[in-house]
Amino acid sequence: MIAPKPGILDIELYVGGRSAVPGVAKVYKLSSNESPLGPSPKAVAALGAAAHDLQLYPDGSSRLLRAAIAAAEGLDIDRIVVGGEGSGPLLTMLANAYLRPGDEAIFSRHAFLLYEIATRANSAHPVIVPERVTNSGIRIDVDAILAAVTDKTRLVYLANPNNPTGSYLTRGEINLLHAGLPPDVLLVIDAAYGEFVDAPDYDMGLELARAHDNVVVTRTFSKIHGLAALRLGWAFVPRAVADVLNRIRGPFPTSPLQQAAGAAAIADKTHVAKAAAYNAKWRRWLMDELRAAGLQVDDSAANFLLLHFPPLPAKDAHAADAFLTQRGVILRAVEAYGLPDALRLTVGTEEANRAAVAALKDFIAS
Repeated sequence: MIAPKPGILDIELYVGGRSAVPGVAKVYKLSSNESPLGPSPKAVAALGAAAHDLQLYPDGSSRLLRAAIAAAEGLDIDRIVVGGEGSGPLLTMLANAYLRPGDEAIFSRHAFLLYEIATRANSAHPVIVPERVTNSGIRIDVDAILAAVTDKTRLVYLANPNNPTGSYLTRGEINLLHAGLPPDVLLVIDAAYGEFVDAPDYDMGLELARAHDNVVVTRTFSKIHGLAALRLGWAFVPRAVADVLNRIRGPFPTSPLQQAAGAAAIADKTHVAKAAAYNAKWRRWLMDELRAAGLQVDDSAANFLLLHFPPLPAKDAHAADAFLTQRGVILRAVEAYGLPDALRLTVGTEEANRAAVAALKDFIAS
């Protein structure tokens, strides 16, 4: 047997959110943070039109899509890199490009699991820093991240807002974090849920990335744009980083279908605004209903809520998950994220939201 690189066999297999319950006809999947409104009709139309040329290879530079992103966001097209499997491969490519054996990558305790996977796959060391428990929820600790920096640090992964906690760092906190990092450490801001944040002190980090050579911002079409099935993401990076990533990416990172649908989706600002407003309305409704029922629910800036359960037999997160599943309501267990006493609830359709609240109230009363 040929042995893999050191670190790979230490990786825990990633398990996504469940989507079905055997024996239950009506299922509400609230485990994967998918859009309840679906994609823009303009994106669907563009996808259909692009399907007529499936015999042709795509443009390897993905220029159509990058131009649409640049126009929508006011960015330099040459600093945009796109990925055909969501933003995850871009986060992985950064690790592939900049982490050497023995290097360190820093991220928070309850961060996206991919950060650790990408780090270990490159025989580098994950440095996992604790988060702060506050009255509003669990928050990333800037001081703890800066205290963990050593001369071996190469990357700092930061999800903002964070999944699965739903909390975010303010513009001032992000600037403070960046100011404390050495210039040879790359700050990777994963803003997959950024469009859902309506707080005035939030910033996705694009201005910081414009001004500095060690800041990357990644975005996705899977969440607010409702194109999760197409697996499409992008990153705004320094010119030198763009050159590196374009050297190691595949020759055709995106298909014509992805490019056409993505370009139409990001240009449809009306649909994005509609999805953000819908999410804000139902996120607040879910939070209020569940808190009134006696659940501990953290504040959230994203399209999901983190629900906490007491570590008591028949009342803990495992019991709640089993009860909800039998009712056809699928939430996401987050034990792998270091939160064994919690479940994550996606903001869904009105029907799904009401079904989830009813089931949770029945669980609490049972």
